[in-house]
Amino acid sequence: MTKTEAQKRLEKLRKMIEHHRYLYHVLDRPEISDEALDSLKHELDQIEAEFPELITPDSPSQRVSGKPLDGFKKVAHKVSQWSFNDAFDEDEMREFDARIKRMLEKELDKNVFPTYTAELKIDGMKIVCQYENGILKTAATRGDGKIGEDVTQNVKTIESIPLSISTRENIIVEGEIYLDKKQFEKINKELIKNGEEAYANPRNLAAGTIRQLDSSIVAKRRLKAFVYDVALSDDMPKTQVDELNKLQSLGFSVNNQFVHCKNIEGVIEFWKKWQSKKDKENYLIDGVVVKVNEKEYQDALGYTGKAPRFAIAFKFPAEQVTTVVEEISFQVGRTGVITPVAHLKPVLVAGSTVSRATLHNEDEIKRLDVRVGDTVILQKAGDVIPQVVEVLKDLRPDKTKPFVFPKKISECGGDGSIERIPGEAAYRCVDRNSFTVQKRKLYYFVSKPAFNIDHMGPKVIDQLLENNLIQGPADIFTLKKGDLLPLERFAEKSVDNLLESVDNARKISLARFVIALSIDGVGEETAILLADKFKTFEKIQKASLEELKNINGIGEVVAESIVKWFDDFRHQDLLLHLLKEVQIEEKIQKVKLDKNFDGKVFVLTGTLSQMTRDEAKDEIRKRGGDVSSSVSKNTDFVVAGDSAGSKLQKAEDLEVKVLSEEDFLKLLK
Repeated sequence: MTKTEAQKRLEKLRKMIEHHRYLYHVLDRPEISDEALDSLKHELDQIEAEFPELITPDSPSQRVSGKPLDGFKKVAHKVSQWSFNDAFDEDEMREFDARIKRMLEKELDKNVFPTYTAELKIDGMKIVCQYENGILKTAATRGDGKIGEDVTQNVKTIESIPLSISTRENIIVEGEIYLDKKQFEKINKELIKNGEEAYANPRNLAAGTIRQLDSSIVAKRRLKAFVYDVALSDDMPKTQVDELNKLQSLGFSVNNQFVHCKNIEGVIEFWKKWQSKKDKENYLIDGVVVKVNEKEYQDALGYTGKAPRFAIAFKFPAEQVTTVVEEISFQVGRTGVITPVAHLKPVLVAGSTVSRATLHNEDEIKRLDVRVGDTVILQKAGDVIPQVVEVLKDLRPDKTKPFVFPKKISECGGDGSIERIPGEAAYRCVDRNSFTVQKRKLYYFVSKPAFNIDHMGPKVIDQLLENNLIQGPADIFTLKKGDLLPLERFAEKSVDNLLESVDNARKISLARFVIALSIDGVGEETAILLADKFKTFEKIQKASLEELKNINGIGEVVAESIVKWFDDFRHQDLLLHLLKEVQIEEKIQKVKLDKNFDGKVFVLTGTLSQMTRDEAKDEIRKRGGDVSSSVSKNTDFVVAGDSAGSKLQKAEDLEVKVLSEEDFLKLLK
C-alpha cells in the first residue's frame, strides 16, 4: 500500500468508525456488531503503525494514547463554571418562577412570560470540552470554576465524546461524565476480588477514574458522558432547546429525556414523574435541572457570585439525611423476636417524614456504637424500612454511655426474660404467648401475605381485643354487625365493608394459610415449599421430622420448629376452631413452562425497578422455578437489584450465578 492509498483508506475508515460510534454511543442504535467495529479499528491501527505520519488528533486510535502521566496540568477556563442553587419542593420552584418574572420585568421594563426546559440531573462529574476548528483540544474538570485539571487524554477514551465534530467551528461544551450502574457493579466486584476497597457509588468511581494517570485504565472502565450545554460558540443558539438539538447534530450524546415547558407547573409535573421513574434508568439521577429557555432572558438575568439566576437544580427528595436519636426501644414481633428501634427527631427522607428506624439487633447496635443523643445518618431507598447507617461521632454529646441490651422486656410476658436465638444475632421472648406476641400474630394474620382482610388493620384489631370481641384468629370470622356498630368510628357502611372483607377471606390458598399461622421460621418461601410438597394441610400436619428435613430449602431447625408447633395443644385448639370457619383451597400442581426455570432455585436480593419482588416470585413459580430466602450451594441463581446486600456477597463466595435485573427480565422473555 502506497502512502496515498493509505491516506485514502484511513479517511474512509475514520469516517466509518465515527459513524458507527455515533450510532452506538449517542443514538444507542448499533448497525454492526462490536466484533465488526473492532475489526475496522484493528485495520486502522495497522495502517497507522505503518504510516505514523498520517495519524491525526481525531483518529479513533487516539482514544487510548501515550504513556501514563506524571500529573495533571492546570487549565484556566475560558468560560466560568458555575454551580446551581437548589430547590427541594414545589413551593420553592414557584418562588423561583415568581423571582424570575420580577427580575425580568425590572430588567426589561415589561411583563414577560419565560418558558422553561427541564432536563434530568445526572449524578456524575462535570467536564468542559473545548474544540478548535472542530477538533477536541482540551477537556478539563470543573475545579474551582476558574481553574480545572487537564484530563484530555482520559476523556479521549470516552466513546460518547467525539474527537471531532461535524462542523469546523470553535466551541466549548459542558457535560457530565458518569458510570452506568451495571459497569459500577462489575468494577467493584473486581476491586473486592483483588483485595482492594470498593467505591461507595458510581459518581465517586467516575471521578476517581477520570483522575487516573494511566489512560489505558480509564479506557477499560468504559465511562460515558451526556453533554447538555453550549458554553461558547461561533454560532450561539437562541434557546436551550436549540442548544440541545445543536449538540446532538454535532455528534454529542445528549440525554433525550428533556421537555420544554410553557410554565413552572409543567416543570413540577416532569419532576414528579421522574421521582418514580429515575431508578429504572441505568444511570444515577438526583434531580431535574431547570433553565429559562430563552437565551435573551438568560442574558438579562445573569449570575450571582456563584450561580446563574436563570437556572436551578430541582432535587429529588433526599434518601440519606441526618437526625438525632432521642430514644431506643424494643418491638416484640409475632414470633417473639425482639427488634431494637431508634426513636428519632422527625426528619423528611425520600418524600416522607420519618421518626423511627430499625437497629436490627444487638450486634448492629454494637457495630454502629449508636447511643441516645447521637447524630446519625438515616437512609431510606424506595419502600425499604429506614435504617441508621452511620453515627457521626464528632457530634456526640459529652457523657453519653454505650447502649446496653436489656435482659428483660416487660412486653414479653411472664417475668419478661429474653434469650438469644442459637446461631443468630436476634433475641426473642422466653415466653412466646404474651399478650403482645398474640396481638402481633393477629396483625399478621389479617395482613396481605396471609388472609388479606381489607379494613382490618392493627388499630381495628386493638379495638376488638380491648372490647373482648376476639381472643384468637377464629373469632374474627364469628363477628356480627351488632358487635361492631357500638365501637368508636364504626358507622354502618364501614361495618358492612369490614364484614364483607371477612367473608371474602374465608377461602384461602394452602400456602397463605400456612403463612398466617406464624410458625417460627416459616415465611412465604417455606410455606410454598410445604404446599408444593404435601398438597393438603392434613398432610403438612402429619409430616414427620425426617420428611420435612428432606425438603430442599427446609433445614433441621425449621423442620423441628414445624413439628413442635403442631404438637403444641394450644395450636391444636386454635386449628380446631379456625378450620370450622375457613376453607383451604387444594394446592394446584404448578405448570412447568420454561426449561430455564423448571426445578431451579432463585434468591432475590436488593430493590427491583421493573416489578415488585412478589411479582418476580410469581413469574418464577409459574414457570416451574422455586424461590428461597437464603443463598446456599443448592441455589441456582441470585437476582440482584439495587442496594443488594449480604446475599450477593454470599452468592459470589459460593460461585452462584448472579443475574442483574436486566438479565432476569431477558430470562423471563
